[in-house]
Amino acid sequence: MAAIETIETTNPLEGRATPPAAPPGDESLPRSPRWRRFALLAAGLAVLVAAGVWLYGQLTHVVVDDARVAADIIAVSSRVAGRVTAVNVIAGDSTRAGAVLVGIDDRESALLVRELGARLDGITTRRAELQARMALIDGQTASEAKAESARLAGARANVMTAIAERDFAISDFDRLASLVNARAVSRQDWERARTAAEAARQKVVSARSEVATAEAQLLRAQEGRKELVVLQRQAASLVPEQQQLTAQRDRALIDLRDRTIVMPFDGLIDQVFVRAGEYVTPGQRLLMLHDPKRVRIEANVKETDIRHFRPGQRVEITADAYPEQAFDGTVERVGGAATSEFALLPNPNPSGNFTKITQRLPVRFALTDAGELLRPGMMVEVSTRK
Repeated sequence: MAAIETIETTNPLEGRATPPAAPPGDESLPRSPRWRRFALLAAGLAVLVAAGVWLYGQLTHVVVDDARVAADIIAVSSRVAGRVTAVNVIAGDSTRAGAVLVGIDDRESALLVRELGARLDGITTRRAELQARMALIDGQTASEAKAESARLAGARANVMTAIAERDFAISDFDRLASLVNARAVSRQDWERARTAAEAARQKVVSARSEVATAEAQLLRAQEGRKELVVLQRQAASLVPEQQQLTAQRDRALIDLRDRTIVMPFDGLIDQVFVRAGEYVTPGQRLLMLHDPKRVRIEANVKETDIRHFRPGQRVEITADAYPEQAFDGTVERVGGAATSEFALLPNPNPSGNFTKITQRLPVRFALTDAGELLRPGMMVEVSTRK
């Protein structure tokens, strides 16, 4: 190809050389300055729009970046001592209420429950035996006392009859005795009347002895019923023993139940601190868990912005983990004192020289539609309109 010759010309008015014209089709040469100015103008407009949006947000909204997700994290501890036999969960598991989390050796507790149950059964059997004996003695003594009472009444009636017969026989004898002297009756009739009177007297004595015997028999029957009182006291003495054994059995049942650690509610397992085979002591922490449906937002709001947060006010929450998703919330509670009031080391100012620092007050926010996305400890930002 023939080389294209370029001739550099000089403008006599400006006194400098003008660049040669670019050949058509050569794209390696710079574009026209008009497009460069257009690009710079567009970039400037974008910066102005962004600055305007930021300034509008600063003027119309309050943003709190010192906020995080919180929840009531529960530490599950052991109430008994023993060796861990099973750990059924790991950190991060979602578990339903009532599910078995940790099992502790319960063989001795189970044996103690069986022993106390057997002792209670023995007391129950003994009380049943005493009640059966009381019922038997009650029936026997009641019938004997009734029979002896009837016998005593009959004996007393016989006494009255014997006394009447005796009085009649004595009066008849006295009448014949007055007649025998006058020879109105025979001596034989008088002897017969005397014998009848004496027999009537003996009959009265016999009837009275029968009354005494009947009274003695009735008294014996009544004394037999006193055995019921002894048996009733024996049965009553079993009540405190039964109550004591019942309390011991209930305590053993509590100990037995405490050796099975169950989930108190539907939630997530945060940490597990034991493994199968370890020996745990009362009060030792075994797991940590929380309810994901009861998470909340806790923030420390500047005192200059606290007027914009009132209970029940709606707020918008954004999480660092989900920057493109916003969550709705409401102000649940505003703290009654600044966080500096609860510092472990107070900062008195006896000299009077100080630097004024904006204080912060704790504010709690309730989530309405977070689901289980937000986890305790995650950082979030809370914003609301002024």
